[in-house]
Amino acid sequence: MSQFECSILLLAGGRGQRMGGQDKGLVLWQGQPLIAYAQRAARPLTDDLTISCNRNQQHYAGYADQLVSDGNQDFNGPLAGIRAGLSAARHSHLMVLPCDVPRIDGPLLCALRDVAFEHPELPVMVRHGEHWEPLFCVIPKALAVAFDQAWRAGERSPRKIMLQLNARALQCADNDPRLTNFNTPDMLG
Repeated sequence: MSQFECSILLLAGGRGQRMGGQDKGLVLWQGQPLIAYAQRAARPLTDDLTISCNRNQQHYAGYADQLVSDGNQDFNGPLAGIRAGLSAARHSHLMVLPCDVPRIDGPLLCALRDVAFEHPELPVMVRHGEHWEPLFCVIPKALAVAFDQAWRAGERSPRKIMLQLNARALQCADNDPRLTNFNTPDMLG
């Protein structure tokens, strides 16, 4: 691999509605908070690891180099966190991952980074089957303006924005277990 470096953003700023209002990144699975799994997979790939969180900053601080938030308590969705992450990123590209994917692994993240290296001006999203996973992506920091413009125009879907920006895919197998979101209490059993 070349010297292609990404900042990495872990999204942990949601309301956690399907988790009964709990902060998903801090929910325990097999004795560890969900954020620990994503952080462990991401940490070897970057010297710029950011967590987007809107509460419990003191709990997240030890997992990241820096924290960002939406700037309010309205829980504006993942696009708000992505915009904050793009603003804070130190490298030319920002890899984005959700906090609730404890089976994510280094090889998947390296493959995502490799596709981004092949298409450095375009966003890259994971896709399995025909389903895009917009919260598993790499975004060139140069596209922050396009994301901000879409936000101001009322768009809230990262997937729609990236597809409009000619996103490329990292194709994964259908039902790849590494992409499973643990977003309800029954997933933790």
